[in-house]
Amino acid sequence: MIQVPVQNESNFDLPSYGTKASAGVDLKAVLKEPLTLAPLERKVVGTGLKLALPEGYEAQVRPRSGLASKHGITVLNAPGTIDADYRGEVGVILVNLSNEAFTIHPGERIAQLVLARYEQIEWELTNGLSTTERGEGGFGSTGKK
Repeated sequence: MIQVPVQNESNFDLPSYGTKASAGVDLKAVLKEPLTLAPLERKVVGTGLKLALPEGYEAQVRPRSGLASKHGITVLNAPGTIDADYRGEVGVILVNLSNEAFTIHPGERIAQLVLARYEQIEWELTNGLSTTERGEGGFGSTGKK
């Protein structure tokens, strides 16, 4: 477990894990009043949280499966990345991919936040790459024809 400094500017408890083996914590909508998303409409919804992630880590904002499967509500840039040097409020870009309007209420769970370790790239310029069985095949080349 890693400690992450957090500022909570909402009236809600800090996000917590639903089960012992959960990968993500649920983020809640910080709204003054309910927000209705029309079909294909997108909005940034605040969470009231500001993080100070350690270098070498990012926080990924991911959709909640229940909202996606039952209502067509998802995170538009999933996964959204919160960089270690960002200190602003964590916002969630929600989009309504259904044919019906959907209302988000203050305090409603709208996304998941997952902490992930990463390494930065150091490029090594070359004139050729090693060969593999797959080669340059992409976009479904290894699956059903």
